[in-house]
Amino acid sequence: MCDTFIVVRKDRVLFGKNSDRDANEAQVLSWVPAREYRADDTLRCTWRSIPQVRRTNAVLLCRPFWMWGAEMGANEHGVVIGNEAIFTREPLEDDGLLGMDLVRLGLERAETAGAAKDVICELIAQHGQGGRCGYDKPGFSYHNSFMIADNDGAWVAEAAGRKIATRRIDECTYAISNGITLAELSPREDRIRQRVAMAARRRERVECLAKSATDTQAAMRVLRDHGEGDVRPRYRRLNGAMAAPCMHAGGWLAASQTVGSFVAELARSGQRYWATGTSAPCLSLFRPVSIDRPHDVGSPTGEQDDSLWWRFEAIHRTMLAADASMLAAFTSERDRVQALVLESNEPTAWQLADNWLQDWQRRLSASTDGDGRPSWLRRYWQNLDR
Repeated sequence: MCDTFIVVRKDRVLFGKNSDRDANEAQVLSWVPAREYRADDTLRCTWRSIPQVRRTNAVLLCRPFWMWGAEMGANEHGVVIGNEAIFTREPLEDDGLLGMDLVRLGLERAETAGAAKDVICELIAQHGQGGRCGYDKPGFSYHNSFMIADNDGAWVAEAAGRKIATRRIDECTYAISNGITLAELSPREDRIRQRVAMAARRRERVECLAKSATDTQAAMRVLRDHGEGDVRPRYRRLNGAMAAPCMHAGGWLAASQTVGSFVAELARSGQRYWATGTSAPCLSLFRPVSIDRPHDVGSPTGEQDDSLWWRFEAIHRTMLAADASMLAAFTSERDRVQALVLESNEPTAWQLADNWLQDWQRRLSASTDGDGRPSWLRRYWQNLDR
């Protein structure tokens, strides 16, 4: 599950996305340089091989560690793309392209949002959608919608099987949240799965918040939101905390977790990008990132290691069980450091963020003594830790 929004104004475009996936599915920041290929080269995506193009763009990706494709990212020409799962009654293909593959392919092969939209639509028509999408759930698969933007505006593309609908977005706010939004495809929707995902409720919340977003800090607040007046996530036994954009796992039927977040500001004068590289934006710092400056974030897998994602994950899981005073102290300190990060150049900002992370690693114990969450929710996270 995911939420993606766009705010298109005359002078700039704001883009934000939360990537919601399995709670132990680390998401890694990847920098891929531009490359040249031979005319007969082929490309192996996650499950399918397709013809390669002669040149690919340099890209910055937020990528599930085990996939070739990416949940969201940007390219050297200032194009950004994010995808969403949508649930339809159309059949899936066993070895089609994943939505994440299509995000990366659009970024690697296009110089504008409109061209990226065309790349994605043409590849869906040629190769279809399908293949395993889930990490913990091998049988989980879905169709996709896409938000595609540059400094000139945005496109929404939604695909049920090989049936595609698109819409140009100009000077407005628009969100996609796991439900079909374009009328041409609405008769093909699987309404039961959409309700379990609480797609309509999240989309309404995200669009309401995004309408007042005027800068990157406001865009970050949209992604950190737990719902009206809620400091902590509000859990349900059925589907965890899926009612708000900052999603937390815990449901027995559906249990997605926000494992990475990304914000872009696109203007004719240039682009700025921010990514957490970690889960839970309500607790994380957004770090400045650029296409041509890689950072060492480690190589995470599905088990604890010394990568950026897993080092913060130990803090995240401890803070889920923290009392109100500890949580308030943590978020207050995070806000202070976030303000410094936003005012600093990229190398300084990363050093500030790393120092903050190391400080809280020292200060927090992995103990959950005094955990006030319901017993069923504590057991859920204990099982994930095991």
